[in-house]
Amino acid sequence: MTRPIRTRIAPSPTGFLHLGTARTALYSWAFARHFGGEFVLRIEDTDVARSTQDSVDQILASMRWLGLDYNEGPIYQMQRLERYRAVVDQMLAEGSAYRCYTTPEELDVMREEQRTRGEKTHYDGRWRPAPGKTLPAPPAGVEPVIRFANPHDGIVTWDDLVKGPISIANKEIDDLIIMRADGVPTYNFAVVVDDWDMAISHVFRGDEHVNNTPWQINIFNALKAPLPLFGHVPVILGDDGQKLSKRRGAVSVTAYEENGFLPEAMLNYLARLGWSHGDEELFTSEQLVSWFDGSHLSKSPAQWDAAKLAWVNAHYLKTIDERRLAALVVEQFARRGISVSEDEVAARCGLFKDRCSTTVELADWLQMYFADVAPSAEDLAAHVTDAVKPALATLRDKLAALSEWTKPAIAAAIKETLAAHGLKMPQLAHAVRVLVCGRAQTPSVDAVLELFARQKILERLQKA
Repeated sequence: MTRPIRTRIAPSPTGFLHLGTARTALYSWAFARHFGGEFVLRIEDTDVARSTQDSVDQILASMRWLGLDYNEGPIYQMQRLERYRAVVDQMLAEGSAYRCYTTPEELDVMREEQRTRGEKTHYDGRWRPAPGKTLPAPPAGVEPVIRFANPHDGIVTWDDLVKGPISIANKEIDDLIIMRADGVPTYNFAVVVDDWDMAISHVFRGDEHVNNTPWQINIFNALKAPLPLFGHVPVILGDDGQKLSKRRGAVSVTAYEENGFLPEAMLNYLARLGWSHGDEELFTSEQLVSWFDGSHLSKSPAQWDAAKLAWVNAHYLKTIDERRLAALVVEQFARRGISVSEDEVAARCGLFKDRCSTTVELADWLQMYFADVAPSAEDLAAHVTDAVKPALATLRDKLAALSEWTKPAIAAAIKETLAAHGLKMPQLAHAVRVLVCGRAQTPSVDAVLELFARQKILERLQKA
């Protein structure tokens, strides 16, 4: 009988949810949704010293922002300690695990002697029971760790969903610690018990876990538990060609939200960072779910491309509902301590959004309407010259006298001023832009001015 499709994502709350884990979560979510299965969120918090509630909160916020809804969770490993200890007791009774009293100092000596002999460092099995072997008495005052009795012989083989067949000889791996002396399980053991209990059918994860998989398969087999199918996706490389990680160049998912990116753009970009559907570059999450069956995953590392992400985001910025866009820009202003209404923002987004890749850039453009501007000395010297200042005074008077505040009326006032002073449009327009907008380049000056309160324009022109 075919197993029900159940996938999971299992981040460690020792830092933010970074992009590699977000991509794995996306693939796991899309795969489950494609086949009508279930997606589980598990928090692997057994690294007690480094796990924090702030990290948990950030992980949950990232999942919400990305729209990766889960059927179960969050499930916390530290709330499952009794279950892990029960499984360990079962393994001790069956002989697939044993108590090890080797101290850290003894392990250091063991490894140094192995290095001196030119051997690969590994645990030498000194506390592993064996027929005819007499173990010493447990030393007083030493709490044992529990080790898995990994098979000595044979080969671990699995058909990876991404990489194809992989084989690793058991002699290459030693007896893994599965429970620390304090009763807290290690990663490779807890993940097996969790995936077994949660009936996980498919595991997508980064290929840094390939070397963990043989241990995990052997533990599954020792427990007579059904094996999930494994798919190890290649790493994401940063600009320096090194793997993006919490410690190397990665930025949190929530930082991209704060920096003005849209979740649909991030999902679209992350999906293409190691997977393809023909030549499709832009697609919705619904399309992704309909296409993502676990095939067409790349075997090669993906290259993070900030410019490509900006291009994708700019596409979505142009197409989303204007009220939602306005709300996002209002949030950006709130981060700057500027209070504006969605109506004020919505009325102005249309003129500038095609020039922007993020809502931060859009807020940068719109800020001139809601806060004072500070033109640079260079722009003032270059554009607000003595030759132009008389025309600025004339334009100010004409704008003040307009009976209606519309783009055609403003354009007519500018045209009359140019004629009266014998100037060309760039001479006057650049000066107006610098004084009113704080910058020399903007969209059509009459369209920009129409969106200002008239009095604000008159005040800024007066400074000339």
